[in-house]
Amino acid sequence: MIGVFDSGLGGLTVLRELTQRFRHADFIYLADHAHVPYGDRSSDEIVDFTRACVEDLFNRGARLALLGCNTATAVSLRRLQQQWLPQSKWAGTHNVLGIVAPTVEAATQTPWAVTSPQYPQKYNTDTIAVFGTTRTVSSGVYPEEIHKRCPKVTIVQQICSELAGAIEAKSPEAELEALVAEGCAGMLAQTQNMPPHRAILGCTHFPLVEHLFRRHLPPFTRILSQPDVVADSFEDYLVRRPHYLAGNEGGRLALLTTGDAADVSSKARVFWPDVAAFSKA
Repeated sequence: MIGVFDSGLGGLTVLRELTQRFRHADFIYLADHAHVPYGDRSSDEIVDFTRACVEDLFNRGARLALLGCNTATAVSLRRLQQQWLPQSKWAGTHNVLGIVAPTVEAATQTPWAVTSPQYPQKYNTDTIAVFGTTRTVSSGVYPEEIHKRCPKVTIVQQICSELAGAIEAKSPEAELEALVAEGCAGMLAQTQNMPPHRAILGCTHFPLVEHLFRRHLPPFTRILSQPDVVADSFEDYLVRRPHYLAGNEGGRLALLTTGDAADVSSKARVFWPDVAAFSKA
């Protein structure tokens, strides 16, 4: 069984793609609506909440947990992998992954394990745009990790502070497009109107409006949408580590929330129209 965690519902965009790729795998999704939004929390709180939810997923049978949230990944993953998991009862048998690593791999065309510049990326002078929430952008995780591998690229980060909330609130497409257009204009203002070679949609809500980003970015800009790049990376990971999937899995899906299950079930249909109902964790 594979666990997917998010502070809210954006991770459903990743989960939906994973269930399409791994139709025979069992998945369990846990959303921490009792403490959402994480962007308003301290780093220690985010680590504590994320750890508690990963423990819950492990206790429910997941052996591999994916943090399907950019904020939780940026703030928590390193501490969970390096400090908590090795000292836990699950050391050596379970693992925690995030969605930043596969996104950086796709943006840099460099494996995550390679943490120093390699030819030809050593001389790469492309421009990469990162669109994200306030907390993800302020964490600096994407510039830090991209520059380890491609030190000469130009990275432009653009906060789209209202876009995720507008998507979740089912705002009219015209309002969503105005927010996307504002974000793209803000990014281009930073580059003196030089369009980026690649654009990272660094929030799991944003794939729902990828077509609007496409409309406001030039055709040659490659858009990196996390459901696709995470699923590609996850598929490669599981090919090399098939023991994380048990042989008796049958494509079952469980959806849990620490919040109000009925309310969350209704809102979840924005991300996955025919998704099953959530249960209280």
